[in-house]
Amino acid sequence: MTFVLWIAALAWGWLLAFRGWFWKIDAIPAAPDPARWPEVVAVIPARNEAACIGDTVRSLLTQDYPGPLSVVVTDDHSDDGTAGKAYAAALDLEATKRLTIVTAPPLPEGWSGKMWAQEQGLAEAAKIHPGADLYLLTDADIHHGPGQLRRMVARLEADRLDLASLMVHLATETGWEKAIVPAFVFFFRLLYPFRWVADATRATAAAAGGYMLIRRTMLERIGGIAAIRTALIDDCALALQVKKAGGRLALDLADETWSIRRYEGSGELWMMIARSAYTQLDYSPLLLAGTALAIVVGFLLPPLWAFTGSLPAILAWAAMSIAYAPMLRYHRLPLWAAPLLPVVAIFYLGATLDSARRHWMGKGGQWKGRAQAHTAATERK
Repeated sequence: MTFVLWIAALAWGWLLAFRGWFWKIDAIPAAPDPARWPEVVAVIPARNEAACIGDTVRSLLTQDYPGPLSVVVTDDHSDDGTAGKAYAAALDLEATKRLTIVTAPPLPEGWSGKMWAQEQGLAEAAKIHPGADLYLLTDADIHHGPGQLRRMVARLEADRLDLASLMVHLATETGWEKAIVPAFVFFFRLLYPFRWVADATRATAAAAGGYMLIRRTMLERIGGIAAIRTALIDDCALALQVKKAGGRLALDLADETWSIRRYEGSGELWMMIARSAYTQLDYSPLLLAGTALAIVVGFLLPPLWAFTGSLPAILAWAAMSIAYAPMLRYHRLPLWAAPLLPVVAIFYLGATLDSARRHWMGKGGQWKGRAQAHTAATERK
């Protein structure tokens, strides 16, 4: 066991020093205003989002953005008045001319639900705003800080980026959210170090679907949303296509933009992970087994053996806690919770195994109640 614990300790040392500094929280770089503010169209796929679509539309239409900005909402067969709520928000601001609502046609075979809705919104955006330079692909449950778009466009232009994405603040109000959400972001950054995403010499590509600002020319170059039409992890799939096409990426943690969706208990958080965990493992039983082993050795064994006085176990647990502390600080949570990460890792292990079970039962990833299981080969294209 001592040998195994030394492997865990050395692994955590390597992660801290050589995994793209994934654990450090970098501020979004400031950038000067561009000579010309490009036209932006925000595209929102929405299915039964009446509870939050109004806030999202309002926050976009009130952006402190000097250039032309409009919003396209695709109502994907909602039965809760989503379209009406979106229109009412624009009407209150006397900005209905800057809002377009599209009704999505029936979902065709070969498309995931969200991608089909997004495709319809983009098609309408191209038709009514042919001069748009940038598309902001966002979700119906995002509150956009008033200065976020201005800063993101300035950075995209200054750094000549093709895709600039933000991982927005997720809710951390309830006990379950405080326990699970920071770890969700931590594990995402461990899998996709943000500095590696921005490095053109590395293959690592990722984005966060809540906020993706992409050049229209780049989207056209990769074949549009049709290039990722079956994707469940659509944000990372889009980023991969952009990087393969020679595009430049940036992914950061948001400073003033957040999700207004709340997770009512452990069940919804479990599904947030289980929806796509096995997809990220390319539907591979071998990778699943390796991941489970890595969690057990890297996260669970060190705290168990640390209480016996094992030096490598103590070192591994300490390194793990050091790596996790900045994420807790970002979410304004107490640092004393950092050593509790192994407890949260058990939750993630269970959800990941359940993700595989759901796939094997034909109940793979879902978007708004529609199962969208598909093959790993399709996801990787």
